[in-house]
Amino acid sequence: QVQLVESGGGSVQTGGSLRLSCAASGPTYRLAAMSWFRRAPGKEREFVGGVRWASGKITVDDSVKGRFTMSRDNAKNTLFLQMNSLTPEDTGLYLCAVSFLGGTGYDYWGQGTQVTVSS
Repeated sequence: QVQLVESGGGSVQTGGSLRLSCAASGPTYRLAAMSWFRRAPGKEREFVGGVRWASGKITVDDSVKGRFTMSRDNAKNTLFLQMNSLTPEDTGLYLCAVSFLGGTGYDYWGQGTQVTVSS
């Protein structure tokens, strides 16, 4: 059973920064992609960015491009999300998800880490 543990969330003021981490454990040898999503209050879940694990190709949604960057630690199966210049619109529950080779969509989800940005 794969487990995802997110951390790094918190409360910051507008313009602040946070660095989120998502660590995957368990049978991850067929890991295909690892991604961040977020769910803002009253809104649907949206894709923030992700990495293709084999190639390292990173995709960041246009809505956060230029402010958010992603990186990873292959050896620790950990994905990082560096968030800068945060605004109240970035408030939400940030969720990590992974997909595996041969799977359909994202197979496992973390519990999420809350990010709150105040004005």
